[in-house]
Amino acid sequence: MSMDQIFNREYLLKFSRTKMPYGKYEGRLLIDLPEPYVVWLRNKGFPPGELGVMLSILYEIKANGLEYLFDKLR
Repeated sequence: MSMDQIFNREYLLKFSRTKMPYGKYEGRLLIDLPEPYVVWLRNKGFPPGELGVMLSILYEIKANGLEYLFDKLR
């Protein structure tokens, strides 16, 4: 996935509306996952595929306190 795709408006909308498909937080929007859980996933290893890419982006968002950027997209 290229940086152009990550910063694409449609991708950001998709990212903001994607829900966790499994686990303790199944059904919760990715952006609403607790930071300790995202850190735990990072340490465990993100899953392969698009979900793993989204979770790695989410980790960076959470680590840098940028969640507020998604307030209007929810």
